[in-house]
Amino acid sequence: MKILLAEDEQSLARAIVKILEKFNYTAEAVYNGEDALAYLEAGDYDAAILDIMMPKLDGITVLKRLRAKGI
Repeated sequence: MKILLAEDEQSLARAIVKILEKFNYTAEAVYNGEDALAYLEAGDYDAAILDIMMPKLDGITVLKRLRAKGI
């Protein structure tokens, strides 16, 4: 399972990615909402973990835009 993590606190993001990888998930991290939206539109992810309060775009806005596009 491939997961995108969107979290603006980089140390927390690294820790969460390590935990996910320990449980055999493939995980990538981005640090703002614009990058999260771009990665999710272009990539082939099975799931996304979105921080609600991120720079540029918040997680709720990212989710709404993805849903509007049918992703």
